[in-house]
Amino acid sequence: MRQSQKTGISDYCQKDSVEHEEYDGVRSASYGEQIDQDGVSTLFERILSRNNLNQAYLQVVRNKGAAGVDGMTYDQLLPYLKENRKELLSQLRKGSYKPSPVRRVEIPKPNGEKRKLGIPTVIDRMLQQAINQILQPIFETEFSDNSFGFRPKRSAQMAIIQAKSYYEQGYKYVVDIDMKAYFDTVNHDKLMFLIEKRVKDKQVLRLIRQYLMSGIMENGLVHPSTEGTPQGGNLSPLLSNIYLNEFDQLLEARGHQFVRYADDCNIYVRSKRAGQRVMRNSIEFLEQTLKLTVNREKSAVGSPLKRKFLGFCIMPTKTGVKIRPHAKAKITVKQKLKKITKRNRGRSIAVLFKEIKSLMNGWINYYGIGEMKGFMRELNKWLKRRIRQYIWKQWKNPRTKRRNLIVLGIDKRKAYEWSNTRKGYWKIAKSYILHRSLTDKELASRGYMDISLKYQFVHSNY
Repeated sequence: MRQSQKTGISDYCQKDSVEHEEYDGVRSASYGEQIDQDGVSTLFERILSRNNLNQAYLQVVRNKGAAGVDGMTYDQLLPYLKENRKELLSQLRKGSYKPSPVRRVEIPKPNGEKRKLGIPTVIDRMLQQAINQILQPIFETEFSDNSFGFRPKRSAQMAIIQAKSYYEQGYKYVVDIDMKAYFDTVNHDKLMFLIEKRVKDKQVLRLIRQYLMSGIMENGLVHPSTEGTPQGGNLSPLLSNIYLNEFDQLLEARGHQFVRYADDCNIYVRSKRAGQRVMRNSIEFLEQTLKLTVNREKSAVGSPLKRKFLGFCIMPTKTGVKIRPHAKAKITVKQKLKKITKRNRGRSIAVLFKEIKSLMNGWINYYGIGEMKGFMRELNKWLKRRIRQYIWKQWKNPRTKRRNLIVLGIDKRKAYEWSNTRKGYWKIAKSYILHRSLTDKELASRGYMDISLKYQFVHSNY
């Protein structure tokens, strides 16, 4: 459990704010307090400013997320801060604040492997977010235009559009570099050296170093963290970009066309021979200079038409080059829908539709840029059949089936005949009797979101 840490954030004048008119000793730069000899607020005090901490708190609450090692949830953060408002800022200024270890969790990846995440406590998430909000604009001016991950007003869709443009320009080969456990292998000393190029405030540097070395709790034991920036922290994305910006600068200096999204990097070249040369040079820099490990089994020189990048591939057509979701992305989403609509789950149809909507909204919003009208039409047709099967199973006995069919407009004789059929659930789900009773309109009235129409709407906005 986390030791009680008093927070120096003052009382609050509204539910979702960490402000108060008696906010003692914490003022933003606009208030002219905590200024250095040049008349500018120190970086550390900008991080601890009232407005910045308010924004950080609200962002943590919006993100929600799981509790850290102390068990405190995001909705318990405000009451905690109200009660313990002064010591945190005091500890931070004195340098005595000790971040808690991150809680190690593993989530399955589509390929069967597991991704390791580190979940900080909500207090540490708020402080990391406060640091991120101040440092991000400082380093943004240094970052490459070819870097798209974890940056303001940039997205995976913009990255794949850039990749598509390179293919259209004649770069028919891609150097696909996969870094093994990147977030867990970042060299702390090298990272701090890179940060110190732009950040001179020793209090800020000390706090960042403390977060890097806060440790990892796994199975009740705390392990020291001598390298890496565990995924899950609010500061890790920025730190990862600072680290790999060195690689970006090298590629730009050598005139390469590339796209990087976090640790996924694709370099586009005109020939396979050039790609092999670029691969050798890239591996040498990443492993010798940045002390990272390149996964040689997954890294390769190949065609953008086949190599997966951020879940997408490039697809040449008669009307030009298009973007399409990779086949694995389609298989994965269908598997998830199959699991949700498994007929013996015992969930209400309202819960079922809510789960489908939640999954497909996110999936379509991400992959909607891709060309997949036929796939979405067939998936929608298959999914509605799965739903009809699910509902037919829920009706259970013949009497219930007959009554519901009659209510839905089927005449009594046909309702009696079909309610006593021995045909299997999947076959019944395709029958005209369920298409006439559980019509598309009826499913929509119960809350079904037509995923084909949803896709067409999202795709038309690209």
